[in-house]
Amino acid sequence: MTETAAALRTVAHNVRAARIRAGLSLEELGRRAQVSKGALVGLEKAQGNPNLATLVRLADTLGISVSALMQGPSEGRVRVVTADAVAPLWTGAHGGEARLMLTTSGSAPVEIWRWRLRPDEEYPSHPHQAGVVETLSVTSGRMILVVDGTEHTVEAGQTATFDGDTPHTYRGAGTETCHLIMTVHIPPGPASAG
Repeated sequence: MTETAAALRTVAHNVRAARIRAGLSLEELGRRAQVSKGALVGLEKAQGNPNLATLVRLADTLGISVSALMQGPSEGRVRVVTADAVAPLWTGAHGGEARLMLTTSGSAPVEIWRWRLRPDEEYPSHPHQAGVVETLSVTSGRMILVVDGTEHTVEAGQTATFDGDTPHTYRGAGTETCHLIMTVHIPPGPASAG
C-alpha cells in the first residue's frame, strides 16, 4: 500500500469514527460541513482526494483538529516529526506550501503548522468554528495577514494572533519567501449544531 493510500485510509477511518461519535448521519455532516454526501461516502471508503478546505470544514464541524482526522494511533509519550515526513496539505501555484506537523492531545488541542509563502502567493481561509484562535510567527521574510478585510504586515521576528472565526487570508509579501509557524488553538468539545 502506498503512503498516500495509507493516509487516505486513516482519514477515512477517523472521519467515520468522529461522525459516529458525534451522532451525525452522512447527510447531516455534509449539510453542516458544506460537503456533498457523495464526497463523504467516497471519503469514508478511502476514495477521492480531499483538499485542505474540505478537511478543515469537516474537522471544524466535528469539533476536532485536522490532524486528528489524519493521525493513526498514538506512538508513545514523545513524538518527533520532521517536515520531510509530512506531506503538504496545501501547495500554492508558485511553490508555497502548508504542512500540518502535529496536533497536541487533550480536550483543547493545538495544531502546529509550517507554512512557506512565495511573494504574492496567498491562501484564503474560510472562518473556523467559534473559539478557534490562530497564532502566526514569521521566522523569515514577510507576509500580509488579512483578517476580516483588514491587512496586517507581519515580518520576521514578529508574531500575530487572531480569532479564526472570521474570514482570513495569508499572503507572501516583499521579495523573499516567507516562512512561518502557525498554531491553531481548538476549543474543547464538539461544535454546536449549525
